[in-house]
Amino acid sequence: MTHELRRIVLRVGFAAYVIAFCAAPVPGDGGGCGKDPVSLDGPAFFESKKALDCSRCRECDVHTRACEVACDYEAPAGELPRGCDPVEHDGDVCIRALLDADCDEYRSFLRDDSPETPTECNFCPRGGG
Repeated sequence: MTHELRRIVLRVGFAAYVIAFCAAPVPGDGGGCGKDPVSLDGPAFFESKKALDCSRCRECDVHTRACEVACDYEAPAGELPRGCDPVEHDGDVCIRALLDADCDEYRSFLRDDSPETPTECNFCPRGGG
């Protein structure tokens, strides 16, 4: 093999190696380092989400029925639909997306008429499970 051909083969091999690692899932996306996935603690998740919703209602000056419920500490926080079993990672991703949302986005999540659900929080879509 000539020196030039060897150099080309090494470059192609290195490029394939880099692409393989850049395209691979990051830790946590595929179950994470051989650990079994942990089911989402629904009550804890909904308590956290309710507190965050109330905080964002105040921060973003939103006055909707959803905000009244979120800020009513005696109202139930919510529960997962029957047959829905998201993992803890799903809840973490949802909360992170809510934290990253600006006020305009958050208003769309809390409006009384057809509220939107962030994609990251739609781990139990209606009609699916």
